[in-house]
Amino acid sequence: MTASNEEKWMNKKISRRDMLKLTGIGVAGVAIGASGLGGVMKAMGYDVFEPVADSTTASNKVNFYGSHQSGIVTPVQTNIYFASLDVLVTSKKELQELFQQWTPLVVRLMNGELMADVSSNTRVPTGDTGEAEGLDAANLSITIGVGASLFDKLGMQHLKPAELKDLPHFPKDQLLKEYTGGDLCIQACADDPQVAFHAVRNLVRAASGKVEIKWSQSGFNSFPAGGGTPRNLFAFKDGTVNPSITDEKDLKKVVWVDKGWLQGGSYLVARKVQMHLETWDRTSLKDQEATFGRYRDSGAPMGKTKEFDDFDVEAKDDKGNYIMPDTSHVHLARKSGARILRRSYSYASGVMSNTGTHDAGLIFISFQKDIAQFTTIQNSLGRMDKMNEYITHRGSAVFACFPGVQKGSYLGEALFNAL
Repeated sequence: MTASNEEKWMNKKISRRDMLKLTGIGVAGVAIGASGLGGVMKAMGYDVFEPVADSTTASNKVNFYGSHQSGIVTPVQTNIYFASLDVLVTSKKELQELFQQWTPLVVRLMNGELMADVSSNTRVPTGDTGEAEGLDAANLSITIGVGASLFDKLGMQHLKPAELKDLPHFPKDQLLKEYTGGDLCIQACADDPQVAFHAVRNLVRAASGKVEIKWSQSGFNSFPAGGGTPRNLFAFKDGTVNPSITDEKDLKKVVWVDKGWLQGGSYLVARKVQMHLETWDRTSLKDQEATFGRYRDSGAPMGKTKEFDDFDVEAKDDKGNYIMPDTSHVHLARKSGARILRRSYSYASGVMSNTGTHDAGLIFISFQKDIAQFTTIQNSLGRMDKMNEYITHRGSAVFACFPGVQKGSYLGEALFNAL
């Protein structure tokens, strides 16, 4: 790796007193101040907005630049670290500078590089927290989105898309404030959990004093050795009816926004869904399959033999009974007529202190060109969905994920050009 601006800056000899002056901290202690690591670098003459190119030699590399952000139609990785953030900046200019600062850092992370090259100077905090050193890019994708509250907070209501609003209350919602909403989101997905966590940790650290984490959740997926659809913690395949990530025509219908500054972007819905595993584990396989509307082992819809077989939700047997129970999850979702791109992960976060049961479930993520697609499905499920006996929705948030970035541009540029 050639010497970079970060390395040159980090190797400068500066005194402890000078460092305290730069960070705006006196006797209160040594830390990166409200301007963040980027602010300190800028004060030392480092260009924090200097473009960084996608590496052509990195192993297990997902490209950053393109028509769309990564992490939406990128092949699903095995791990996620999802963070919802609150912004602390108070002006549109500061917000713009934040996205300009993050853009080259995101590229570096997706290249499998550290945020700043390793330095021998021990007089200053390291430019990177270091836990991903020695690891490759692990197919890291980073997706950035903005919430409705951000527009209200910074006086940009005239640019808030009409579709970007909080979800209505649904049956089985018992949302916890600490897992709900947010001004920004970072979705980091990778084939190594430490790489995903490292990405979020360091982006938030670089923006110290500008953002703070409101809530976060890690998650995981496991894929069959020969490939195929991953299973959730109820042991059923999750994501069977997704649109093909290579079918651009279909993706335009389902995923990509086609108007305004968000054109080429997508709406992200995040839901933290607790699964009541102990109740599920006491349920017969027959009832489990009737709950989903699919056979557990094959993933096939009831009445069919293969996972991807098409089906008619109105089909009945010779006795006039629905082949797929009309209270099953799949029956009701298909009947809505709406489609979304699911990109969900399982989570396990210990035990519930009040019950001693597993704190585990699904970090549900979906992308759609209009949030109404998700709402239509959820309304169709309503109170009839047999799945309601086994789940409780604990967290919820909605974000507008920016279009992709071309080299020389930055995350969210179209938004700021519309101001």
